Amino acid sequence: MLASIRPASSQELQPRSYSDVPVGTNFAVGSYSISSGDVSLDPSLPLSDVNATLGTTTLGFSHSFDLNGHTASWAVAVPYLGAHVTAAVFGQTMSGSRYGFSDLRARFSMLLLGRALTPAEFARRKPRTTLGLSVSATAPTGTYDPTHLINFGSNRYSVTPEIGMEQPIGRWFADLAAAVSIFGTNPNFYGGNRQNQAALANYQFHTGYNLRPGAWVALDANYYTGGATSVNGAKAINFLANSRYGLTYAQPVGRGLTAKLSWSTWLSGRFGQQFTTTTLSLQYLWFDHPKR
Repeated sequence: MLASIRPASSQELQPRSYSDVPVGTNFAVGSYSISSGDVSLDPSLPLSDVNATLGTTTLGFSHSFDLNGHTASWAVAVPYLGAHVTAAVFGQTMSGSRYGFSDLRARFSMLLLGRALTPAEFARRKPRTTLGLSVSATAPTGTYDPTHLINFGSNRYSVTPEIGMEQPIGRWFADLAAAVSIFGTNPNFYGGNRQNQAALANYQFHTGYNLRPGAWVALDANYYTGGATSVNGAKAINFLANSRYGLTYAQPVGRGLTAKLSWSTWLSGRFGQQFTTTTLSLQYLWFDHPKR
């Protein structure tokens, strides 16, 4: 019943996911985010006044390469979370804390317009429109105990195909992306039940301004719908039709090192995480040595 406590990909606002990069680019990323707020659940559930605070530490890596003349990339990320939750269960106030790993995430993407560029060619290029496809997946590697209502692992696989683009407009840019997450069955949900979740569509919109090389600011928004859950084939509940908005600021802080600060909050919706989230990340970039 508290499955919605677990951070969902629909909560995330990621500007510049389809920015052009040269082949042989490597990114190592570390981030920490803090989220807090209410969790709105279906009133038929025996829970109310659900409030949660989550801290998430994520380590990730990505690499770009040439795939038949197009720029492609792969990425992996592993999140570790801590959460404190309070709720009224059958009218009695209860609280608890949990710590553990969330599910492993992997992503493959490819840009469809233009050709793959070396770092030297990339430095001389003019900004261009990008259009890309990606597939993200999660594997059930996270901390999971079917005797607990609160879990960071989902005990299921999921896959998310997405299409996105970035359009430069002078020093401005605009991003659009549309995705749908498809979830497998959790065969060992709380109490030994089977949990299913309907597909969840997510639409992201970003517009930003390049302050100087490597430094930019963006206004972010998304809308996600679907994702109703059901247990043992019962009537699905918690159908989502939610939206969020936020801001992102990126600033180089050293050779190859960039800091990024992002903030987002709940805008509208009936169910789900009415969270405010602040994230600080550090990204280190380096290029592969050219082959001789």
